[in-house]
Amino acid sequence: EPSEALKEYVQTLVKRAEKIRSGGVRSNQDNMLKVTSDGRKAALDMRLVNPWGEVCEGGKIQLCAQNVYKIWDQFAEQRGTQLVFCDLSTPRDDGGFNAYACLRELLIERGIPSNEIAFIHDYNTDAEKASLFKEVREGIKRVLVGSTEKMGVGTNVQDLLVAVHHLDSPWRPSDLEQRNGRIVRQGNKFSEVWIYTYLTKGSFDAYMYQILHTKARFIAQVMHGNASMRTVED
Repeated sequence: EPSEALKEYVQTLVKRAEKIRSGGVRSNQDNMLKVTSDGRKAALDMRLVNPWGEVCEGGKIQLCAQNVYKIWDQFAEQRGTQLVFCDLSTPRDDGGFNAYACLRELLIERGIPSNEIAFIHDYNTDAEKASLFKEVREGIKRVLVGSTEKMGVGTNVQDLLVAVHHLDSPWRPSDLEQRNGRIVRQGNKFSEVWIYTYLTKGSFDAYMYQILHTKARFIAQVMHGNASMRTVED
């Protein structure tokens, strides 16, 4: 559910969009890409657009933490592992708010040991990543958080994966396929897995998934292979 602060902020985005469409602002000052970016951040956590904002109780990060902990506890005996995808608000060193640190704090508060949680952004070399992936496959690291770019192609950690969480939406259908392809693949010991998608009502989340749906439908029409087709629906 959206907070009151988010509802008010979305209205300011609507006004910005109307001003852009009417030509009332230069593109180098404001544009729809900036509006969409701010909308995506606000849907994840209002503190990404207002550093002095209050904690959004019941927001996406809090709900994700609850689900991650529930599955962590449920599959403790099997050492079940989980991936959390988040392209926005990646780790930073300047002390400012970021979704990754917030999620880790909430998981630790609930009882997950800090040494079982890893951010892929902390592993820079191929050797470091290989070592990390081995630990995930063995259930030593049980919660791995990262972006589509860093945790997509080449991330082979499926052995004990039981859940994937999408905290935000990527821009391309292929990115979503890459994310889910980490868990729905051969070599996973679990025959049943969970995929969680988090959307905030009345936010830009719906807009982003509509864009994904439109792109996926367009691509599917092209890839259908009908030789008589000369136009596609956009």
